[in-house]
Amino acid sequence: MKAAFLKQPMEPLRIEETEIPEPAPDEVLIKVEASGVCHSDLHLANGDWPRLMKIVKLPLILGHEVVGRVVKRGDRVSGLDLGDRAGVAWVHWTCGECEVCKEGLENLCPAQTITGATVDGGYAEYIKAKTSHATKVPEGLSPEEAAPLFCAGVTVYRAIKNSLIEPGQRVAVFGVGGLGHLAVQIAKAFGAEVTAVDITDEKLDLARRHGADHTINSASTNAVKKVREMGGAHFAIVTASAKAAYDTAFRSLRPRGTLVVVGLPAEDLTFNANAMSSGEVRIIASSVGTREDLREVLDLAARGKVKCEIETRRLDQINEVFDQMRRAQITGRLVLTF
Repeated sequence: MKAAFLKQPMEPLRIEETEIPEPAPDEVLIKVEASGVCHSDLHLANGDWPRLMKIVKLPLILGHEVVGRVVKRGDRVSGLDLGDRAGVAWVHWTCGECEVCKEGLENLCPAQTITGATVDGGYAEYIKAKTSHATKVPEGLSPEEAAPLFCAGVTVYRAIKNSLIEPGQRVAVFGVGGLGHLAVQIAKAFGAEVTAVDITDEKLDLARRHGADHTINSASTNAVKKVREMGGAHFAIVTASAKAAYDTAFRSLRPRGTLVVVGLPAEDLTFNANAMSSGEVRIIASSVGTREDLREVLDLAARGKVKCEIETRRLDQINEVFDQMRRAQITGRLVLTF
């Protein structure tokens, strides 16, 4: 099969022929139809996360937004049949036995294996996956539509779900890219009044197409003043990876507002303790999602509540895609098709 290998950080990926993986008794082999390109893949390719890079396997096949058809099963597999469409997410496997797993927090399992990081991922024609963690895809979704939901979709879904947003509350989404345009839709599905904030009119147009009630171009408008004039945000969800977005979002909160950390800037985030205390501001964070979260966001998409804006590319264009991502030239999500 053909696969795109990361041999060393900061090197272009190499398209090479390699053996089709053989599934273990508890695994399935999936013929890949679509593999989303996530910014986390670019971080890994760049070697940006030293802590994670210590456990990353090299050479490595990247990719953790993977959808395809089951073509082979191990002899202990149940729940997935040949021909079923299934997807593989960032969380490749969890132990199910540790304290956090038993509390329903499998996404935080310290023993977890990670698709496209500690085990090979989906920038390839085939991928093997644990049957316990491969997730069926509703037939109403195309593989290209479904693939980004396995990371971008489930990540913002869990963040919004854990925020405990109530209908009618004001949510401001900072950064309307691949994550942000999904956050707009999911917040609307939870009944929120949504304001989208970005620095480009093109991305604000994207937010309006997906149901944003208000949009603010923070490059030409004082976003803090504008959001506060509307009463301040009950929840400010930051999907951008810029520290400046967090600074603006924090100051846009109403009293007892919640800052939701989703985007991952390279710099540390710092907030004034007096401002936090005087406004009783809360800060919460979220890490990808559980299998239950994933099934829920796939169901939302199958019911037409969430639709990811995608562009497709071939596997042999992956290095060009990474260059586009470095130059911030992608509006929605890029998906490799096979």
